[in-house]
Amino acid sequence: MRVRFAATLGARLRKRQHWLLVVLLGVLHLALLAGGSSAIGLTCWLVDVGLFLLWQPFFRAERRLDSGGLAVIALLVGGGAWLFGWWLLIFWVAVLAALVGGRVMFIEHRPTRVFHLLAFAYLVATLLLWLLPRVVPEAAHAGPSLERELGWGALPLFCAMLLLPYREEDSPAGVLVDFFYSLFIFLLIAVLVLGSLAFMLLRASPYVEAVFYTLISMAAMLLVLGWAWNPRPGFSGVGVFFSRYLLTIGLPFEEWLHRLTAHAEREIDPDKFLLRALESMLELPLVEGGEWGASVGATVKRGRFGHEARFRQEFPGQPLQLLLYTRYQLSPALLWHFHLLSQLTGEYYVAKLRARELQQVSYLRAVHETGARLTHDVKNLLQSLNNLCYLAQTTGEHDAGRLNQLLQRQLPQITQRLQQTLDKLQKPTGETQASVPAAPWWAALRQRYADAPVIFEPVVFAADAGVPAGLFDGVADNLLQNALAKLRQESPLGGGARPTVRVAIADDASLLRVCDGGSPVTAAVLADLLQAPVVSENGLGIGLYHAARQAEQHGYRLRLASNVAGQVCFELRREALGRASA
Repeated sequence: MRVRFAATLGARLRKRQHWLLVVLLGVLHLALLAGGSSAIGLTCWLVDVGLFLLWQPFFRAERRLDSGGLAVIALLVGGGAWLFGWWLLIFWVAVLAALVGGRVMFIEHRPTRVFHLLAFAYLVATLLLWLLPRVVPEAAHAGPSLERELGWGALPLFCAMLLLPYREEDSPAGVLVDFFYSLFIFLLIAVLVLGSLAFMLLRASPYVEAVFYTLISMAAMLLVLGWAWNPRPGFSGVGVFFSRYLLTIGLPFEEWLHRLTAHAEREIDPDKFLLRALESMLELPLVEGGEWGASVGATVKRGRFGHEARFRQEFPGQPLQLLLYTRYQLSPALLWHFHLLSQLTGEYYVAKLRARELQQVSYLRAVHETGARLTHDVKNLLQSLNNLCYLAQTTGEHDAGRLNQLLQRQLPQITQRLQQTLDKLQKPTGETQASVPAAPWWAALRQRYADAPVIFEPVVFAADAGVPAGLFDGVADNLLQNALAKLRQESPLGGGARPTVRVAIADDASLLRVCDGGSPVTAAVLADLLQAPVVSENGLGIGLYHAARQAEQHGYRLRLASNVAGQVCFELRREALGRASA
């Protein structure tokens, strides 16, 4: 029952933070009116401390304190009661002003911001007009007293604060106060108080004049600091060095980043890289060990490094989820640092995974291209065997001698080409082909297509003319088989002339041209011809694509030289040395 009542009361107080702050300031005002040496003032200050514990933004009001926390609070309150006086009230008001002023930066609702600014103004006015004159060494230097005006002027101020519309969602209750803003405001107030006293003691100035001199000095120093923070005349200011310091405070971030980059360069395997990178975190301050695993929908092997510790912190991410064991509780700044480190590790790990996938894809592509090229070589060999079988079936006894001579010429060539195909299968990459004399190769090609409607242009080869037999055999067979297949489909049914295929070669074997008298290549096929596999009924797709890639590897270029009706020509041309090397 008590726990439920405490939780309900804490929730209501959290929703009525502005009322609680007004009551806190009112009780503080009563303590000031009672004086810094009276029992009533001490009682009001103790009540004010209790109200502060309910209002403070560090812990929620419904939180239960353990014995250790109660002991610390009791020790602080006891020490404050023993040291109670005007200097303690000055310190107390400065702390309240720092907390209230540090929270104004996060409020967007204008009336709510005005509410906190009024509270801040009351605390600063109380400090300058009420408390500081009490500790001035000589009363004559304090100037005219404004205690009555401040005592009665606080009442309408509190009423105005209660009447202002306050938006609860803009209340920073339960949110950690900005430490830097509050600390900066507290230091400014401390400089104002101590600077005023210093001017009064060193220059024997009146109190108002000393406060004025202190404010002028502080304004000048803040102006110089603001200019030095970002001067903008072409060079960086203090802000850059401060930001760099914040990035490395308490954590050797740059050193660990160099270590991570070194592991990424040395380790290719993603899992080994991840293990070494996370193990290097043990050299960082506070880190005792950790675990990693896969996030939802990811495939990551689980693992751990170091040993467990008292404090643990999770860093979720994709595809890596990291759990760190630390020696002490991590501060918000260190949480941000380690979160950045975990994200960098995850990005490197994803890059390693993608690199391995690309390597596998490249391997599969090489296997596919090799298989596709060999498939077409075998297809061409099978076509040659089919032609020989057709001739053997249709030849009579009077042509047996001619058929025997043809088999004696063709079968060794087919056996040799089949052996070359098997050699490619055993060594798909890095194949080197020796050059053979162009004249014997040209004669063998003419013999293979002696019974086909192919016209070979006469040529007298140069003495040093040579060709790579594997490349020329593959390209010539692809071009001739495709041309003959197209002509068979386009042969006229009536008495028209049947188109033929013409083959020509340069005397130095630098150019091989195959032309057919059929229809031109369509625009749909022409767009990707020789650049990628295409879909075609005539077989002008993947075979020519791999033939073009094979020609590039040997310093040749396969292209469609002419694409008009009756004159469709493909050329295999040797590239110049300078162009080929480029």
